[in-house]
Amino acid sequence: RPTALSDIAIQRELGSLPGWSRRGGSLQKSFAFAAFPDAIAFVNRVADAAESMDHHPDLDIRYTKVHASLSTHSAGGITQLDLDLAKRMDELVEG
Repeated sequence: RPTALSDIAIQRELGSLPGWSRRGGSLQKSFAFAAFPDAIAFVNRVADAAESMDHHPDLDIRYTKVHASLSTHSAGGITQLDLDLAKRMDELVEG
């Protein structure tokens, strides 16, 4: 079972995750795309990656913007799983 990371560990990792920020017990980032189908294609890529990791983000789709919120509810905060998924999502932006 994953355990919540310390504030220091989270801050250190955020340095290598451009655009991601911490809001309470979650990591958050908004992604912008040229068109609605591009945003949906990104969400589909994220869905496949998240399913393979067995770790599922909260995603809010607003036309060409996708807002992601990552948290490990069972651990009550941010874990390594959230950091790993954030990195993977950044890689998936380009398709």
